[in-house]
Amino acid sequence: MVNVGDSAELTRTFSDEDVRAFARLSGDSNPVHLDDAYAARTRFGRRLVHGMLTAGLISAVLGMQLPGPGSIYLSQTLKFRAPVFIGDTVTARVTVKTVREDKPIVTFETVCLNQEGKKLLEGEAVLLVPV
Repeated sequence: MVNVGDSAELTRTFSDEDVRAFARLSGDSNPVHLDDAYAARTRFGRRLVHGMLTAGLISAVLGMQLPGPGSIYLSQTLKFRAPVFIGDTVTARVTVKTVREDKPIVTFETVCLNQEGKKLLEGEAVLLVPV
């Protein structure tokens, strides 16, 4: 079982191929993710990693580390705080906030940070955990 304060993380550097693969799989071919010339004209000045690809790291931590295999998402909130650029190294961290005593349901604080420690996204996940 998990305890309040338990934490786990995963770090990944996002590549052009990651972004292109996610675009193919998700159908999100927004040019801000795929077209250098288009992205250069935006407020960001360069291509962005999909927000949901970044958030996918949180799912990986929850599903594979804490609480781990067999866990089922009940909900996830996300607040996108800063852009993620191709080549950024992102660390997704989950921390146990609460553990229900009456049911195997755990609430986690979720956050993604870049290589400079800047908060990229934050939220809260609720999972049904294996007993």
